[in-house]
Amino acid sequence: MDREKLRAFLNSLGPLSFLGFILLQSLQVIAAPVPGEVTGLIGGYLYGPFLGLILSTLGLTLGSWLAFFLSKTFGRPFVDRFVSRQTLDKYDYLLHHKGAFLVFVMFLIPGFPKDLLCYILGLGHLSTKEFLAISTVGRFGGTVLLTFGGSYLRHHQYREFSILLGAAVVVVFLAMVYKDRLERLFRIWHITSRRKNRKNR
Repeated sequence: MDREKLRAFLNSLGPLSFLGFILLQSLQVIAAPVPGEVTGLIGGYLYGPFLGLILSTLGLTLGSWLAFFLSKTFGRPFVDRFVSRQTLDKYDYLLHHKGAFLVFVMFLIPGFPKDLLCYILGLGHLSTKEFLAISTVGRFGGTVLLTFGGSYLRHHQYREFSILLGAAVVVVFLAMVYKDRLERLFRIWHITSRRKNRKNR
């Protein structure tokens, strides 16, 4: 499913292309049939920076909620179908952490498996309202970059696209370099907060 085929498919839907794109964005969160980077660019390319941003945000929010809801409803046996044991073990501390801000930071920083986190967090303590606020706001920055990038490509604004791409590459590179350190910091943060909670009881 390359970008041109997806674009042709959405265009073929006519007035229903908005709905088709929202569903496509939702599916890429739940089952990842196509990378989110591709769908994000297509949203900007087809619908422009502002409408594309709205549609992408709706689709990502819907997909994130569905993954979270399915995880919360069917539990660990269901999640095991989508998330490897290694990944679950790596982020198991999120299931016990009481601070929503930590989860928000993980959604905000590139490099963390945001789609898988939706399933993992469904096994934890977050309420649906908390999760939706965190995941929607946390994903927003990346959605803006992809949507505007797609819009630049449509209008042949290659200079602006190159600048945007360069900035994104730098941010992602730094995030990947420090990802392990950040994960260790988050674990320490989690342990410290648990100790404080125990003392306050």
